[in-house]
Amino acid sequence: MSEPRPPRTLKSRAVNAGEFRVDSPPEIHALLEELVRTQARLQLSTPEGAGLQTRLWSVDSAGGVLSLDAGSDRDALAPLLASAELTALAYLDNIRLQFDLDGLVLVSDDSDACLRAELPRLIYRFQRRQAYRVQPTTSLYPVVSLRHPAIADMHLRLRVLDVSAGGLALLLPRDVPPIEPGLVLAGVVVELDRDSRFEVQLRLQHIGAPGPQGSQIGCQFVELSPMAARALHVYIDQTQKRRRLLAKR
Repeated sequence: MSEPRPPRTLKSRAVNAGEFRVDSPPEIHALLEELVRTQARLQLSTPEGAGLQTRLWSVDSAGGVLSLDAGSDRDALAPLLASAELTALAYLDNIRLQFDLDGLVLVSDDSDACLRAELPRLIYRFQRRQAYRVQPTTSLYPVVSLRHPAIADMHLRLRVLDVSAGGLALLLPRDVPPIEPGLVLAGVVVELDRDSRFEVQLRLQHIGAPGPQGSQIGCQFVELSPMAARALHVYIDQTQKRRRLLAKR
C-alpha cells in the first residue's frame, strides 16, 4: 500500500478535544480499536451520494492499514472503490467519529473478501450531548432558508446566532408569526458561507422570550448526512481559529 497522505483539509498538530480533532497516533489507534471491539456500524459515503454500511474488522497501526467487512453486495462497492473522496462516520456511545478513508481496495480470494484502506491520520471527534457552540464572526453567514410551517407561501431567511454539530440557534424577527416548539421542519437549507450549504431537517426545541430584534429559536438537527457533518466540523474549527485571531488584535 502506498505511503499515507497527509490530511486533505487540516494541518496536523497536537490533539485539542475542544476542537473535535484527533491527530495523535496512539489516540487514533485507541478510537479505531474501540470501533472494532464494539463492532459499531461504520457508514461509508461519497460526495456523489453512494453509501455502504460496514464494520471495522482490524487495525494494523504498524502497517498503516484498516480491514473492513466487504459485505455481500459487490455492486454497492463499485462506486465507493472508484471514488476519489470517501468519508467514514461512526458512533461510540455519545461520541461521533468521522474521518476520510483513503486507498480503499477490495481484497478477495476464493473463499473470503474484505476491504482495506489506509489508516486515517486525522479523526473528527464530537461529543453529541455536550455540543460546543460557536458564534459566527460576521452577520452575513451562516443563514437558514425555510418555509414557515404555518404559512406555506412565507419563505424565511433567518440569521444563525450560534452553531454546533448537533444544532443551531436562529433569530426569528418580531414581525414573523411565531413557530411552535416540537415541530420538525423538512427542506431546511443551511448556508454556512457562500460556497458551503446543505439541506437538513430541524426539530424546534424551544423559543426564547422576545427581545428587541426578535426571539431566539433553539433547533436540533434531526439527522445529518456525513458530508453535512463534515462541513459543520470544518466550519466550527475555522470559526474558532478566526475568533482566536481576532482576540489577539
